[in-house]
Amino acid sequence: MFSLDVSGWSIVLRTLIVYAALLAGLRLAGKREIGQITPFDLVVILLIANAVQNAMVGPDTSVTGGLIAAGALIVADYGVAQARERLPWLRRAVEGTLTILINDGKFVADHLRREGLEEEEVLMAIREHGFADVKNVRVAVLEVDGSISIVPTHAPAMRTRRHVRFLRKGA
Repeated sequence: MFSLDVSGWSIVLRTLIVYAALLAGLRLAGKREIGQITPFDLVVILLIANAVQNAMVGPDTSVTGGLIAAGALIVADYGVAQARERLPWLRRAVEGTLTILINDGKFVADHLRREGLEEEEVLMAIREHGFADVKNVRVAVLEVDGSISIVPTHAPAMRTRRHVRFLRKGA
């Protein structure tokens, strides 16, 4: 039950490889809020979890092997989170950047296509924000968390004096 069938370091290495591959794959899959996950997405996530389990622990079915894999995932996630705070390029690579979907009341077709969004999905977000028409929107932005932010045409421009520490010249 607790004795390992393979090396603990082998489990750690396998787990880190799977973590990196899944992080890259999910990043490439695009932005989506947790609340927007469809039943199809949930099935895919569950199947991925089942599929990668053997890739992480190999033939080992011990409790110790499972705990080593779980610990490696937690440490890797913590390490990526810490590195994201210090390295702006890693933050952009892992989280992505915002995407302008509407600019001055007009859809930005290239951005919609790149993000895999239909105009109707953005129009639904506009209505959820209380606006009837795209012409009432100065800017609609797909945020890095998958949510859509709307700035109406009649909203005053606001500036902040908060310094953004992740922004550097040339970064």
